[in-house]
Formats: sequence, C-alpha cells, structure tokens
Amino acid sequence: MLTEESFAKTVCGSPNYVAPEILSGSPYGKECDYWSFGVILYVMLAGEYPFKHDNFTALFEKIKNADFHFENEVWSEISDQAKDFI
Repeated sequence: MLTEESFAKTVCGSPNYVAPEILSGSPYGKECDYWSFGVILYVMLAGEYPFKHDNFTALFEKIKNADFHFENEVWSEISDQAKDFI
C-alpha cells in the first residue's frame, strides 16, 4: 500500500533528465525513474535530448508540458513500437 512515506520529496536530478513531478515539487515515486529512462532511450536512439533549451526556465517548461517531438530525420528509421515505448 502506498503511503505518504512511499514518496520522495527531494528536488534532485540532472536538468535534461528530471521528471515533471520533481519540477512541480509534488511527492514522487518510481514513475520519475521511468521518465528518466524514456529520456535515456530517446537520447540513445536519436543522439540528442528530447527537451532542449539554453535557459533552464524554458527547458523546465518544456519538460513539464512533455513538449518533445520525433521530428529529427533519424526518427524515420525508428519503429513505431520504440516511439510508443518512449
């Protein structure tokens, strides 16, 4: 059973990999690790971050809004199943 103690509350993470829950200050669980894994997989397949901006405030807004795309030409070679997995 999930209790208040089941969730972490510390703000942590590398800017490009951090999950929206962490940025919003909400208690978070293992789902944040799944988010980071999706970012890692995106980077492995595309060779670039899904969320990019020189300004941290703008970067974090993109992350909070899940504002990423499969537009790079490399994505034409990636299966729909891999994209769905991300």
